[in-house]
Amino acid sequence: MANQTDTKVHHWHTLSADEAAKNLETNHQTGLNAAQVAERTAFHGPNALREKRRRSPWRMLLDQFTEFMIMVLIVAAIISGFVGDVGDTIFIIVIVILNAVVGFVQEFRAERAMAALKRMSEASARVLRDSQVETINASELVPGDVVLLEAGNVVPADFRLVEAAQLRIDESALTGESVAVEKQIHALSLVDAPLGDKTCLAYKGTIVTYGRGRGLVIATGMQSELGKIATLLSEGDDTKTPLQKRLANFGKWISLAALTICVLVFVIGVIRGESLLLMFMTAMSLAVAAIPETLPTVVTISLALGAHKMVKQHALIQSLPAVETLGSVTFICSDKTGTLTQNKMHVTTLFANGELCTAWQDEKNSIESKNEPWLTLFQALALSNDAHLDGHKKIQGEPTEAALLRAAQEAGFVKATLEKDMPRLKELAFDSERKRMTTFHRKDNGIIAYTKGSPEALVSQCTRMFTSSGEQTIDQAALLQQAEAMATNGLRVLAFAYRHWDTLPDSDQPESLECELIFIGFAGLIDPPRNEAKEAVSLCKSAGITPVMVTGDHPATARAIAYQLGILADSGGRVMTGAELAKLDEKTFKAEVELVRVYARVDPAQKIKIVRALQDKGEIVAMTGDGVNDAPALKAADIGIAMGKGGTDVAREASRMVLLDDNFATIVNAVRYGRRLYDNIRKFVRYAVTTNSAEVLTIFLAPFLGLPIPLLPTHILWINLVTDGLPALALTAEPAERSVMRRPPRPPQESLFSHGMWQHMIWVGLLMAGLTLFAQAWAYHTGSSHWQTMAFTVLTLSQLAHVMAIRSEKESLFSIGIFSNRPLAAAVIVTFMLQMATIYVPAFNAIFKTEPLSVSELLVCMALSSIVFIAVEIEKMLIRRGCLYRIQNS
Repeated sequence: MANQTDTKVHHWHTLSADEAAKNLETNHQTGLNAAQVAERTAFHGPNALREKRRRSPWRMLLDQFTEFMIMVLIVAAIISGFVGDVGDTIFIIVIVILNAVVGFVQEFRAERAMAALKRMSEASARVLRDSQVETINASELVPGDVVLLEAGNVVPADFRLVEAAQLRIDESALTGESVAVEKQIHALSLVDAPLGDKTCLAYKGTIVTYGRGRGLVIATGMQSELGKIATLLSEGDDTKTPLQKRLANFGKWISLAALTICVLVFVIGVIRGESLLLMFMTAMSLAVAAIPETLPTVVTISLALGAHKMVKQHALIQSLPAVETLGSVTFICSDKTGTLTQNKMHVTTLFANGELCTAWQDEKNSIESKNEPWLTLFQALALSNDAHLDGHKKIQGEPTEAALLRAAQEAGFVKATLEKDMPRLKELAFDSERKRMTTFHRKDNGIIAYTKGSPEALVSQCTRMFTSSGEQTIDQAALLQQAEAMATNGLRVLAFAYRHWDTLPDSDQPESLECELIFIGFAGLIDPPRNEAKEAVSLCKSAGITPVMVTGDHPATARAIAYQLGILADSGGRVMTGAELAKLDEKTFKAEVELVRVYARVDPAQKIKIVRALQDKGEIVAMTGDGVNDAPALKAADIGIAMGKGGTDVAREASRMVLLDDNFATIVNAVRYGRRLYDNIRKFVRYAVTTNSAEVLTIFLAPFLGLPIPLLPTHILWINLVTDGLPALALTAEPAERSVMRRPPRPPQESLFSHGMWQHMIWVGLLMAGLTLFAQAWAYHTGSSHWQTMAFTVLTLSQLAHVMAIRSEKESLFSIGIFSNRPLAAAVIVTFMLQMATIYVPAFNAIFKTEPLSVSELLVCMALSSIVFIAVEIEKMLIRRGCLYRIQNS
């Protein structure tokens, strides 16, 4: 059956209306009959988006517990429970549950994206069947149905238009084009025309803003353009963020290393004659301490704190790791319409009397006094216009006409006032073929007709031009050259003319009415860039982030906006079109992708191609957008950023971050938070691994130095819970480094332990272990019974000294301020007080088997611990002087 296959193979925009009807085996005057509808419904199925088979919520939740790090934590909880520390067991279990929930929420988000697409596509339709017009659910449409369209309708399927009466459709959410598309019914010759240029087609999910039409359904459900986007969206992969990857690798490495050392400690202790039970409990306790089980919690808390603050800055985080990802992003691929621009047409340039004008607000008196052409132009802007003011004095109407009316009002020409003196008597509606519209008005004792249209269509009908010297001979070539010059600046240019009539003409034929016109001037319109977006682009560049415009709009417009925003360095910068991109093979495109700053006339699949090509080059890519067409790329990018006010539900659901104020500049604040949070996570890892290694080395090296086991299992767990806990968590509140926005993004492949971090962890861990063992050896060989308490105290206090010293990777603590991180200062004081309690409170002495230290012993412990602080401060001084490591500082 022809209609079962032809919907997939034909370039519908190249077929005439009759040819399309023939291929669909339908009649656009009568529609399908009941038998045809039933047959096609059975073959094509409902006009709805289908979802791929999904795992149940329970399956998703259970899968979270198969992660290696989570499994290690579960084992650690069991071990902790075995040695009798119920508090630590509960703490680890809470961590496991928290991380499982976070992972579950991330996966569940993809299903919401599909649900949003389905909600968007739900609509009713007025369909012609058996010569009768009826209203049905849009899901019941089949290929070959004849559907009626009018202003306000959501297009329920993909159509080949067969009638179009002043039909304009807003396709901005699908193609990115900011101007409503003027539809027509004639076949096009270009087979590979971009989606937005197929003006005889209408697409599912777009909105009719003006006029009426009739179309033949050519694609439904997943075969429609919207359905193809749904397919792309469902095929996208949820990739882990750079931080998740680094933490996963780090967790495996440190866990295996810690478990190996714990086994060695147990074996060596037993060989030396230590109690089997003591060594078993020591090894198990050391395993709990050595594995940084607080890392997932600290990461979650860090990101949550950042997300909380970012909500106050109008950025809603839907996936917590997205905060960190944004801090490491190297490319921002941004849609133009509604993201970098206001998605609101504005008249920016006017041309009349041979002069260009860019500032006419409140200049009515000066314009009137200088010349008549400007007065006539503003009258034409207001009167040859179907936009109007509503009861709330807001302009209602098609965006282009609303912009023209607004420009007239800014110059003091109010449509309602003008119409009292020059009421509209008749009109010739806009037609996409002739590209003009005309309104007739009574003026004094005669009639004046104002005509507006495209420069090519209107100037050719003009025989004279209106100047301050009166009506003069027209130079059509010069005027068209002027229009082209305006268009080169990214402006959409409309021309205006008038003609006087003695009486209202009876004819309705445009050929006889729109001729022998007198040219008035041009209006240049643009979807202006956001003021804050320009500053945000500049700040992104200073932070080493490359902004890229990816739009479905016209290349000239894209180039102009990109130049105004600073994305392009010069007005003649290169713009790659979707057609050019389609011709490039994968290898050639990858070689150029990092050099292109503007893409125009691209479709959704090409946006994904751009994102993935950048990712293949090692870049971390953020994608901002607001339309349905952005959703697959938002999902494919390392982080998708949607507009909250002007964006579609589909884009928001597919994104990891939503800008609640639709302000591109909010991204800059998010970048700062992201970089700060990553820095703080590095500081936590530096602190946790260093202190844990100090604990392991202390116990591991003691037997080789002829010393007894320096720490009891309770000491290890106490240090793990208190010393490693409170100060480590407080590091998440550390203010941003001064150079956080003056340095390039971290290379995507950069190790978490770069810039001297692993060297620091080794030598400081050894230093703390050495100081602890020195205190033990000194007390042990002098006959003091406090040797174990002193070792316990030195190790605890040296960790507090360490956490204060590493608040900045290179700045001195005294430079950034001791109390600039109040939570950390409080955590250190509280931890110090708790440690003193274990020494001097009798109840704690019984639990931890400690003994009160003398003043001199305590001073020795504090002096040894302070060596760690001094040594790290010296390390940072050498870093600042460029003598040690290589830290990003620019």
